Formats: sequence, structure tokens, C-alpha cells
Amino acid sequence: MGESMKGMKRSHYCGEITAADIGQSVTVMGWVNKRRDMSQLFFIVLRDRTGLVQVVVDENRAPALYALAKEIRGEFVVAVTGTVIARTTQNVNPEMPTGEIEIDVAALRILSESELPPFTVSDENVGLDMRLKYRYLDLRRPEVQRVMTLRHTVAQSIRRYLSESGFLEIETPYLTNSSPEGARDYLVPSRLHPGGFYALPQSPQQLKQLLMVAGLDKYFQIAKCFRDEDLRADRQPEFTQVDIEASFVEEEDVWAMTEGLMKRVFQEAMGIELETPFPRIPWHTAMERYGTDKPDTRYGMELVDISHLPVIRETAFQVFAAALENGGSVRGINATGCAALPRKQIDALVEIARGENAKGLAWINLMEDGTVKSTVSKFFDEGQTGEILAAFHAKPGDLILLCADTHETARLALGAVRVALGKRLLPEVPTEFNFLWVTQFPLFEYSPEDKRYYAAHHPFTAPLEEDEHLLETDPGAVRARQYDLVLNGTEQAGGSIRIHRQDLQNRMFAALGFTPERMKAGFGHFLEALQYGTPPHGGIAMGLDRLVMNLTGMASLREVIAFPKVKDGSCPMTHAPGEVEAAQLEELSLRVQPR
Repeated sequence: MGESMKGMKRSHYCGEITAADIGQSVTVMGWVNKRRDMSQLFFIVLRDRTGLVQVVVDENRAPALYALAKEIRGEFVVAVTGTVIARTTQNVNPEMPTGEIEIDVAALRILSESELPPFTVSDENVGLDMRLKYRYLDLRRPEVQRVMTLRHTVAQSIRRYLSESGFLEIETPYLTNSSPEGARDYLVPSRLHPGGFYALPQSPQQLKQLLMVAGLDKYFQIAKCFRDEDLRADRQPEFTQVDIEASFVEEEDVWAMTEGLMKRVFQEAMGIELETPFPRIPWHTAMERYGTDKPDTRYGMELVDISHLPVIRETAFQVFAAALENGGSVRGINATGCAALPRKQIDALVEIARGENAKGLAWINLMEDGTVKSTVSKFFDEGQTGEILAAFHAKPGDLILLCADTHETARLALGAVRVALGKRLLPEVPTEFNFLWVTQFPLFEYSPEDKRYYAAHHPFTAPLEEDEHLLETDPGAVRARQYDLVLNGTEQAGGSIRIHRQDLQNRMFAALGFTPERMKAGFGHFLEALQYGTPPHGGIAMGLDRLVMNLTGMASLREVIAFPKVKDGSCPMTHAPGEVEAAQLEELSLRVQPR
């Protein structure tokens, strides 16, 4: 049975003890990571969130403690008081930060016993399902605790920077009204209002704008957000967002503030000095050069449009000719040094392109000996092939991949292929953090199925002033005062300058097909607020989980969240979501219909 801590007070964490503490009496507490009985000497490696320290019990000097130590098993929680001593030269462990010392035990207590755990903390081959079912054990792993510690450091760095910059940390409610736009809401039924539902916030968008209407000028919040959507590696149903809004700002102000924040976080959390300002490119340029609005700029392989080349415009190759006749284009990328790529891997790239609705890829291999292998060699003579290769500045050893389709499909297909090739090249690229601002996104996206426009970002994003006149006549051509901060191919933050005039907000809703009745039902309170003197304002929202994921190099958000959900949105540990009792449903005026 475990004992109490009465009379013992922890003086040091395990990982904090150094050679400077030799001769001192210390008290440490933690979990038994490892135990060894060496006959008359019993060694215990004790673990807490700061690291490991070895303690030793000598049977000759403390037979009762030695007998107690032999009862200890892995993951027992123990308290130890003893004197810090130097290890002998041959027993120094260079793999442990505390490997020069150990604690000669004078007092030992078992505070809590442990059953045999389903896996050991040191086991690196535990499956995800098992790890998340016993997440409280998984969180004991040193590498997981390092991530949680880094997350804390990042959050505190953000709070300090924004507070020093004059921002106020203000909480907004979790129980709000459902929004008619965006992803699915998580709905919460109201007991006091039968048939009424709250929605958990997808983001505090309207509320932070109302704080600007209120004159609070600079707001931030490390906010919990909720979206009922299909999950993937970089998506969770509940996530944490650094939400920032300020009045009387333009794009440059938001960018400068965000860059300063990133500089502070990287310096304090990682010891890395970022260079600012970050590069900026318009959305259209990003799509033309990279085939994506979140390009990874750690490697090249930019898209090249060769539709203008005479050899392409005059070709008899029907695939290319048909794309041009239908108003499309022929584009490609130079996969530098990939000429020797096996045919199986090239076929895999073709399938990636088809996954973006492309019909396929053509390719030209310029081998190291200068010979050419190509799927389109019968349509182009040596000189024509040379013209195509020259457009890509190809050198021996390069692989040219070509896609002929609509502008959008060709860009998206080659963008996806570029990312796949980039993952192959990245092990050879030094570890670095490449930031990039992507600006002037389209304000609207058109849905052919619904035959209507949707807000590409959200319906409160302001259009560029020079494009406002197109709202009624050509919504698809309107550019937004929207900006995303991209880090190594992932969207790290996104924001915009907001609409602060009621007349412009009404025009925006009208372009989205909202009737006056729907505007009032969904956004009446917000439109009313805009009547009472709204300052120009804008802001940005940054994914805290994603930032920590990028800083640690983790492949999934699950690794940087203390208690994450799995792919179907459930929790293997708590078994949420679960059924509730009939009485609870009756109180809420609800009935579950069997599927």
C-alpha cells in the first residue's frame, strides 16, 4: 500500500540535480523508470517530467530500506531522500544529463503502487489505439512531455508578446448561435428553451469584431474552437486558435505584428532567429508558380506554363492540342535529379495527378548521358524536344513532368505532384522554417452544383477597394483583403481586413444569395451593431496546435494535444461520444431516432 508524503517535501526535480549538488541532501519524487538488484546494491532510476536520476540503496548500511526497495516495481510512485554523490568514473552514464551523479538513499517511501501497465513508457512501438486508450500513460513518455512543455512555452511567449504590444486578453462564450455559413456546427440543446440549440464556436469571428465595435481596440484570446468535419492528420474536432483583432489597422500592420510574434516565439521556444519581413506573393502568383495557395518554398520545382511555345501551339499531339483548343494550358515541372526515378514511382505520380482530376501526365527523361526517354517522343523530333527541355532549364539527370488540362486542373495536379516530389527531396534539405505571406485571395468560390457563390474565407472579409464595383456584376473576379501565413507548406495563420460598413456587408450577403430575412435571422445582431460607429479593423487567427506540430516536426496534431480524438471523432480513453439516459433526453425535449 502507498504511504502519505507527510514529513517529506520535494526539494528538487529529478532532471535538475547536477554535479554542483554533490554533498547536498535532496528529496525527489517520481515514477520508477527502471530497477536493478545488483546484490547488496539496489539501483532505481526515478523519472519525473524534467528527466531521470539514479538512486542507490546499500543493503549493508540500510537493510530495511533495501528490503523495501526490492518490493518496488515499474511505475510505482516513490519519494526518496538522500545525499547526492559522484558516480565512479567507470559508472558515469553520458546518455543521462544526470549521469555523473546518483543519490545515496537515506529514506524511501512507496507513495503509490502500480499494476503491470499495458506498455512500458520506453516502448517506442506502441500502436496509436493503445497509446490513446491509455493516454495518461502515454503522456508519461519523455518525448510527449517535451512536446507538452514546448506547447506551454509557446503559449506563454504569445501571451507576453501580445500583452506587451497593448492587446487585451478577453474571453468569448462557448455557447453561441449557429452560423448559416462554414463547416458543420456542434450543437448543444437548451433545457430552458425546448427546441432551441446553442452552437459551439467554429471561431470567435463575429464576437471579436463586436469587441472592435465596442472600442476595446486590441484583442487576443487563446481560444478553443469546434468544427464537426471529417478528420485528418492536421485536423481535430476541437482545436486551439490564437485569435487576434485590432482596430484602425491595414494589412501591413497585421503582418508586422504577426512577424514580430513569430520572431518572439521562435527565439524563446527554439532559440531560432527568424529573418523578417517574410516574403509576400499574391494568391494568383502562388497558384501559377506552385499550384497551391500554401506552397513549401524549401525546394524549387516551380510550375512552368509552356502553352506559348510554338512547338506546343503547333503540335499534332492531340492531348496538348485539345487542352489549348478548350482554353486550357500545358504546364510542367522540372523534377531536378529525378531522371532515374523507377517507372513504378513515376506511375505513382501520375495517379496523384489523376487524384486532382487530371487525365494524366506526360514525361521526358533527360538521362545523365544526354539521351532522352519520353512518353511523347513520337510526337516531337529531337529539336522540338530540346525546345521543351530548354523551357525548363533541364540538365542531364532531370525529369520533366507535363500536364495538359484546364488552367485550374493542371495547376492543382502539378502542385500535388510537386509536394510528393518535395517529400522525397526534403531529407536532403537542411532543417529550416520558411514563412511566406499569400495575399489577395479570391473573395468568392463558385459551386456549380449549388449554382451560387460561397465566401472563400468568411462573409466578413473585405474586398479590395478597387474591386468593390464587381460585387454585383462579376463576383468571381473580386479579390479579398485576405492573407494567409504559410510555413513549410502548411497554413499557419489566416486573416483579413474586415468589412466595417453596413452597406458593404449587406452587398456581401446579397452576393452570397442571402435574402433580407436570412440576413436578419443569421446576422441581425451583427448588422445592427455596424450601425453604431464601427472602426476599420482586421486581424488574424493562428493554429496553436499546428504551430507546435511544425516546431516539433510531428506528423499529426494528435501528438501535440494532451487528449486528442481519433479519425472518427471519438476518444478511446473516455469512450466519448456516448449514449445518455432517457431522462436526460426528456429534459431536453429530445428523442433519438434509430437509423
